[in-house]
Amino acid sequence: MAVPCLLVGDIGGSKARFALANAKTPGFSREKIYQCADFASAHQAIDAYLKEVNTNKPIAICIAAAGPVVDGAVRFTNNSWRIETSDLRNEFDTAGIRLLNDFEAIAYSIPWLQKSDVVSIGLPRPKDLKDTDFTLCVLGPGTGLGAAGLCKRGAHISPVVGEAGHLGFAPETQLQVELLSQLRDRFDRVSDERLISGPGLENIYWALSKLRGKKNAQLSAAEIFSSASERGDPTAAEAVQLFFEILGQVAGNLALALGAADGVYIAGGIVKRNPELIANSRFRTGFERKGRHRSMMEDIPTQVIIHPQPGLLGASYCAIELMNGTL
Repeated sequence: MAVPCLLVGDIGGSKARFALANAKTPGFSREKIYQCADFASAHQAIDAYLKEVNTNKPIAICIAAAGPVVDGAVRFTNNSWRIETSDLRNEFDTAGIRLLNDFEAIAYSIPWLQKSDVVSIGLPRPKDLKDTDFTLCVLGPGTGLGAAGLCKRGAHISPVVGEAGHLGFAPETQLQVELLSQLRDRFDRVSDERLISGPGLENIYWALSKLRGKKNAQLSAAEIFSSASERGDPTAAEAVQLFFEILGQVAGNLALALGAADGVYIAGGIVKRNPELIANSRFRTGFERKGRHRSMMEDIPTQVIIHPQPGLLGASYCAIELMNGTL
């Protein structure tokens, strides 16, 4: 009997990753990465992948995309692609189609992460999610700020998806109030994403530099991290500390909003590349600083996801559910 072909993908603005999901338990193999600019459409990229791995027709296709999924379709911000479930169904003659927001896919991955796939930030110890109900959330700074929640009740797992990264930034210290004042000169509205993302770190550095009377303060996020750790730039070091402190505040706000008492997970390349910086930062200070709810926040574990492709892992879970007709 032929092994069923379950195609999974994780598509961003510039790169498209595809793999074949395992048929029995979440996981994937034969991962390939393509440049979106090399293809006129997602269909062409998928077709190129299927030909390269020389597999049979997929019986399920589950694609995570960096954008909101509206009415079974997603349009990308940084390329011309648009993906619709109906088009995928017709193009590949496959009934089982599912489009996911990229952080929805990452949320689905969390129950399947191994201990080696995460790094704890401070106390308390992570909870065992196996064979128990839970409510948790994930967020991650990258080009933007993504977020999602995940609830398990009995055998049913449900994601909670929105645009939490675009909530308005709420300063909690005098320095943050001054940062907000500077950023209001740049933006009509200052959302959390304006500070907690790659461009957000650049905004923090720019605003701090103005406050400190420093000129020509325009560094990339990578240069800021490098300057903070290797070049002894005190403004860069302060910007990185503020970045992680505010990330903690935003993570704590999301945990409160969703009731995510069983854990908060941080994803994305920025934290994955700098786990030692967030571990030694004021992240937990910002996370726990919730006034009358401090004691509750102190009991919520926080972890960084270091799994290389949690989006594909989460999509592989959905592909199995599609194959089994349970999603």
